[in-house]
Amino acid sequence: MTKNIINARIQRQFVFENLLIKEWSDIAPFFVDLETRKINSIVDLEDWMLNKSELEAILEEELAWRYIKTNCNTEDKELSENFNYFISNIEPEISKYANILDKKLYNSEYFNDLNANDYFVFKRELKKNIEIFREENISIISEIQQEEQEYGVISSKMMINYEGEEITLQKASNYLKSTNRETRENVYKLITQRKLKEEDKFNNLLSKLIEKRHKVARNTGYNNFTDYKYIQMGRFDYSQKDCSDFHNSIANEVLPIISEIQQNRKEKLGYEILRPWDLEVDESLQEPLKPFETSNELVDKSIQCFSNINSDYGDYLHTMKELGYLDLDARKGKAPGGFNYPLYESNVPFIYMNATGNLRDLETLMHEGGHAIHSFLSKDLKLVDFKDIPSEVAELASMSMELISMDNWHIFFEKKEDLIRAKKSQLEGVLKVLPWIAKVDKFQHWLYNNPTHTHEERKNQWIEISNQFSTNQIDYTGFEKTFATSWQTQLHIFEVPFYYVEYGFAQLGAIAIWKNHKTDPKKTLMQYNKALSLGYTKTIPEIYKIAGIEFNFSKEYVKELMTFVKQELELLN
Repeated sequence: MTKNIINARIQRQFVFENLLIKEWSDIAPFFVDLETRKINSIVDLEDWMLNKSELEAILEEELAWRYIKTNCNTEDKELSENFNYFISNIEPEISKYANILDKKLYNSEYFNDLNANDYFVFKRELKKNIEIFREENISIISEIQQEEQEYGVISSKMMINYEGEEITLQKASNYLKSTNRETRENVYKLITQRKLKEEDKFNNLLSKLIEKRHKVARNTGYNNFTDYKYIQMGRFDYSQKDCSDFHNSIANEVLPIISEIQQNRKEKLGYEILRPWDLEVDESLQEPLKPFETSNELVDKSIQCFSNINSDYGDYLHTMKELGYLDLDARKGKAPGGFNYPLYESNVPFIYMNATGNLRDLETLMHEGGHAIHSFLSKDLKLVDFKDIPSEVAELASMSMELISMDNWHIFFEKKEDLIRAKKSQLEGVLKVLPWIAKVDKFQHWLYNNPTHTHEERKNQWIEISNQFSTNQIDYTGFEKTFATSWQTQLHIFEVPFYYVEYGFAQLGAIAIWKNHKTDPKKTLMQYNKALSLGYTKTIPEIYKIAGIEFNFSKEYVKELMTFVKQELELLN
């Protein structure tokens, strides 16, 4: 099947082509133009907004490429210096002008003439940005952005020596699926011992970040970083109480199902107790699933998978492949994790991963591919602000695609029993991640509501919260320190504070979309596409409603969704 290459790049109307951005002076004239330009009509205002958006798209993509490149090779000092130079010398100047331009727009006599229905969310965000801007925070935020990168640098250097070979922790984790229990235990010990060597570095880094984030909040007039961050992230559609309700719903409705799954695992494995290295191996002691051999095979099969769902989806991923907007292989010096990065001028996103050939890599590309679909579907929105999608919606797109795509996973698995194993692993993963999300979110609330806590208090609080979301089925005897520091594996705590509960909200929404898809695929995909095409031009509850689901964290709703997942799991047994 011949795939289409999508030419989505935005043609510049305001900034000249081939602009090289080395210094602030290279882009300053465009900001001065926007600041001083006369606006004499609503047409002038809308043209001004389009020019401003074009400049923002160019600058955000410039920063994006610097971030992507330094993650791809953390050992290249020049790449790191280029990224750090932008955020320390150019971005602070952009921030100052951004506030000036926000005020100019907000105070324009034609601002209220913008269509209220189309610009409600935009106006809400604009007003918020003006209210929380403080010039004294610019230098602090720049420092924070640079220090946040230390987490990736430290993590990228963590290797273990196994059987005479130095390997990344991502690759080492594949051995945790080995059918040999001794192998799993040995590798688990090597991985955890290596991580514990960085315990103090990670603790000190987080303490430094918490102190500076708290200062930003206080400078803005908030008592703590939690309250500030809710406003800064634009959490207008739910509250801290809603997050607490989510925590309680997960503890009450999800933990009992996970406990049952773990009990069944223990019985099938024939073990008296489950140890932390017994959680990834196939419970029938079959060899780990190998859905692909190379990253090229992963991409090509994913394109076919997406095409079977919707031909446009296959074209999207094919375009990224042809443009070289995929970096999927794990390697030494590459920062951990995976992401889909929207590129607002290219209008084609970039997917970054650390694939080593396991099932999780397939799940990750389905997830990041869902984000990419979202980027393509919202690419024609006229303002960058409309494409700046809140995580509660962005993760809905990605997590839904993980589940919807399962009907086409036979592309990766020739044997029916392997396909069943893959689907079962995915659904169990959907359940198991929810308590982790809940405890990470609850932990972050505690961190920033108690910003002067000690490392010991931090450790004890994590243990206490973890126990609240524990099934008590896993024996960590001898690995208590690993258990107490397991929060250090969560990148979000360091690099994007408070960005995590969104995964939980979106996971519930994704289950609801999948439930609808099982009944009426055509209608569900139509609703999915329509919702994602909106970008952030409607409120979060409105977008969920258009997608055919609820934005709801109540115990009753969570129970309904968990009952459905449990039934689907039982069909696979």
